[in-house]
Amino acid sequence: MTEPSSRTIGNTGIELSSPWVFFAVTFAITWGFWVPAIIFDLAFDNVLGLALLLLGLLGPGLSGVVFMKHQYTESAQKDFWDRVTNIRRIGLQWYLAVFLYAPITFAIAAVIDIALGGTGYFVADWVSQLTTNPAAFLPTLLFSTLPPVLEELGWRGYALDQLQRTRTALAAGLLLGVVWAGWHLPLFLIEGTNQHDAVGFLTTQFWLFIIGVIALSVAFTWIHNGTGGSILASILLHSWTNFTLQTFEGTLRTDIIFYIGTLWAFVVLITVVYGAKTLERGGDVPHPSLKSDSGV
Repeated sequence: MTEPSSRTIGNTGIELSSPWVFFAVTFAITWGFWVPAIIFDLAFDNVLGLALLLLGLLGPGLSGVVFMKHQYTESAQKDFWDRVTNIRRIGLQWYLAVFLYAPITFAIAAVIDIALGGTGYFVADWVSQLTTNPAAFLPTLLFSTLPPVLEELGWRGYALDQLQRTRTALAAGLLLGVVWAGWHLPLFLIEGTNQHDAVGFLTTQFWLFIIGVIALSVAFTWIHNGTGGSILASILLHSWTNFTLQTFEGTLRTDIIFYIGTLWAFVVLITVVYGAKTLERGGDVPHPSLKSDSGV
């Protein structure tokens, strides 16, 4: 009898390099900590709940690093960490894209809302509280720094490159966006999270969140490919987007304009300008070398 390859799961024929295996492991880790919080009615605004939240957040990054170590050649592994730490891999134009993407899309949505008689966006409560309570910045700081690092080592660091091996950049970005949005679902059912307390489950804002995350995923793909696969660029974009979302608030109409209007208009724009195949002018996308490809 032929022994199964070390790159497959048992006799199933499923390749370990398949992004679906990564997704399954990631969801198992994350939901393994978050679903019990739902079952036992634990909130994430206490020590135990916060521990479960943070352990769940490890899912994408931990899976990404483990799969990368198991699947990538030695040179690809070194390149992975260079893509995480090397600030010079991000050109000036892409730094501008990273830090202007969220403010510009927010500003356009606000201008449209004001033109329709609305109020646009206003500064969140935590900003006004800084004069009397400097610690009011801490939740935003945590939300804007830790999750992006823990998530992007997996989502764009590993999964996106695997998806793009057999799909166009646009299709890979959209598919990853659906998975990324679905990964958040338990948070809508757990007290102490922004998804539960400020959005709610199956509300209009819930669907706007899902739709928006999918659009964001395409923008992340554009910047990922444009920077030659810089994981640091995705971390910075994720962090700055989170910070912007936490700093400015708007009405339901403003959110509809933002999530359905400006974010998806941007998806259409970059698809038309750069093309669905790669979403970048160079005509190629990152394909880290796998041990199975080189016979290792």
